[in-house]
Amino acid sequence: MIKSAPFALCAALLASTGIAAFPAHATTVEIAAEGPVIELSVYETVTAEPDLVTIGAGVSTQAPTAVEAMRQNSVEMRRVIDQILALGVADEDIQTTGISLNAQYDYDRANQRQVFRGYQVSNRVSVKLRDVDATGAALDALVSAGATNLSGPSFSIEDDEAAKDLARARAVERAEQRAQSYAEMVGYDGVRVLSISEAIQGRSAVPQMEARSVALDVSASAPVQPGQVSTGVSITIKYEMTNANGEPTSS
Repeated sequence: MIKSAPFALCAALLASTGIAAFPAHATTVEIAAEGPVIELSVYETVTAEPDLVTIGAGVSTQAPTAVEAMRQNSVEMRRVIDQILALGVADEDIQTTGISLNAQYDYDRANQRQVFRGYQVSNRVSVKLRDVDATGAALDALVSAGATNLSGPSFSIEDDEAAKDLARARAVERAEQRAQSYAEMVGYDGVRVLSISEAIQGRSAVPQMEARSVALDVSASAPVQPGQVSTGVSITIKYEMTNANGEPTSS
């Protein structure tokens, strides 16, 4: 179910009859105005149940040599990827996000020097899960398969265009109502649209969590609450105040 969230609305009433030009790179096209202009910025969000989950899974291994560390990591990472595929995740929904190889040192306090102890290899993948309800079981399965660190989950809507369209419609409706109200306050009868610009809402950061090599009770999956996610738009609309006939009112 889609719900509308409260929006922030601000208005600037311009007494002059001219309109400032937009920067050259802007795509907004404006209509020349003869009457006073009002500009409204409207932010509207819509919330909905998520249908996509993104998690990160990785393996870190250590060995005396770089070759051995990479070999061990490849074996363990293959086990994790095989487990991901066994969960029903498609190949195109698994993406490697980083592989690193670093020398590891211990500090010898007695001799005040670094002591080389081997190499560490880390390999991480990003995984899209399309069964939201199975997120907890998937996390448990990944740790059981050898994943030593996890990130996420991040919930989203795979195709949020319908939700954004609803947000746009509500934003335009609210803006027009408010513009009409302002016009009546200062003695005008109506408004007409001069320009519209839009900005898409940004997304929040992915929460992080770490998983260590511990025994899990596979009969009880990690509790995961998907809740709801929001998507929205911010629009800026300029209106010209008009007379009762819909034509600009001379100053």
